[in-house]
Amino acid sequence: MAIALSKTLTSLEQAKGNYGEGYAETKLALLIRLEHRRLPTARGVMRLHEALCFLRAYPDDARVLAQVERMLENFQRRPDLRRHRAALADSGIAGTVIHYRFFWSTAHWLARRWPQRFQFDRSDIEPSERVRVALPLLVTPAESAWLKQGHVHVFEALDRLRAQGETDAVFLVRRVEAMPGDFATREAFWDAIDASFVLKPGSDTPSRTHARHAGATISFQRRPLRRTRPDLREQMALAPRAVHELSAREGSQLLDLARGVMVTGSRDLDAFAYGDPRDVRIVDDGDGLAFMVNGVVPGRRALIAGTCGYLTLRNGIPIGYGDLILVGRSAAVAFNAFETFRGGEAAWIFARLLAMLAHQFGTRSISLDPYQLGYRNEDGIASGAWWFYFKLGFRPQAPEARRIMREELARMKASPDHRSDRGTLRKLAAWHLFFDLDASHSAGLPPIAEIGARVARDLARRAGANRERALKECSSEAMHLFGLRSLHGFTPDERLAWMRWSPLMVTLQGLQRWSAAEKRALVRVVRTKGGRRESDFVALFAAHPKLRRALLGERG
Repeated sequence: MAIALSKTLTSLEQAKGNYGEGYAETKLALLIRLEHRRLPTARGVMRLHEALCFLRAYPDDARVLAQVERMLENFQRRPDLRRHRAALADSGIAGTVIHYRFFWSTAHWLARRWPQRFQFDRSDIEPSERVRVALPLLVTPAESAWLKQGHVHVFEALDRLRAQGETDAVFLVRRVEAMPGDFATREAFWDAIDASFVLKPGSDTPSRTHARHAGATISFQRRPLRRTRPDLREQMALAPRAVHELSAREGSQLLDLARGVMVTGSRDLDAFAYGDPRDVRIVDDGDGLAFMVNGVVPGRRALIAGTCGYLTLRNGIPIGYGDLILVGRSAAVAFNAFETFRGGEAAWIFARLLAMLAHQFGTRSISLDPYQLGYRNEDGIASGAWWFYFKLGFRPQAPEARRIMREELARMKASPDHRSDRGTLRKLAAWHLFFDLDASHSAGLPPIAEIGARVARDLARRAGANRERALKECSSEAMHLFGLRSLHGFTPDERLAWMRWSPLMVTLQGLQRWSAAEKRALVRVVRTKGGRRESDFVALFAAHPKLRRALLGERG
């Protein structure tokens, strides 16, 4: 029986990525055969789950979709899942626990949404000393004295401090939330504790089994998957089918989906953790492919770059994610496909992501961070990420990387079977890769660090350690330079953006050659940095050639 089940499961795995005449019937028969059979191992349960997730994203027809949805809906009730629940911890499968050292924003979200399910992971004793040191700072003086002098174990102390029905992790979240200071203070305090937590499964806790955008239109997979290598320039010229701006309520639901996806993968992404529900859109690329793209809340925005998070959705199922760092017409892209969906249409989906960037944000130059390529990232090394992007047209600019590249290409020409070893891949991954729509022009990285160093010199000259006074001086000077008598009519977030931008504005070269209209346009750029949608900032920044030239050295 076990051997027969294993063969059936293997047949499903082999068939799942094939499409065309007869395949739907084959898959349907295999699914029905496996629906009520008990798989003997945890690995078998995982394999079935991954095949179901893949087919939910890429269903052949309505029959396959209905069968897959029924099996996923009932997956956590499978006897074999219950039997192997412990071995499947941290798999993201419904009905299993998740362990992770959640950062402040995500921990705060989990404590608010699932207060009975969110707890300390007491099996991880390494952070307990940090919790013990932090706890006296969060309670009353009498309790603090007891904690310092009573020699009580930290988890016993938490059990005595928390209310009945309140978990230890939720108690800590609520005490940190009550601390004096601002959000950044609480975030730094929490993240320094670096404690381990467990999210116990519930009917609606995050899981990969049930993660989906309910509003997605289903597109059935009638033809073979697109596994060929796309021409990036051709693809970037083709606009997405439609863009749907979402209400704040809809945006909040999509951000909850994105945060949940990160939780089930034991990951955290600031662009989702601090996502702004007012700035969420669905970019519909057709044939079931879409990108959920979100901006971040004003208080967490970078100074010059625009930051966006994105989920890649196939028929509403999250199949990948990443963030986008947008400066002028350049974008640093992090592209991640979940393991279940790797080896499918990754290259084509990446090309469509770049097309979305080109048409939504005017992006013409793309860079990839070393981590994405395998620097201190063994997954990137194992997947051969560097050569994947090279074959799509990306190239290094660093002389040493170009030397190693040429040597490897010569070895491949002499011996077609040659493959770069891990040591060589790690060397190549130490530098960025770049792609430009204009092949004759390579943009390179925006000089963000150099701008920061210039600002630091100016602020040090003005007031040394008294940065508050220096910022006030810069704000007043910028108002004079740009013709503002006051900041009347600015929202609090716009005032914050003005204060942060003022050191840049007063050090811009060649302002005397700017017209009044160009100066007014810069004021609008700065205000949009604190506005509702950071994508408006990205667009206005990219549309101001003199600003880009003065700040970044870009050509118009």
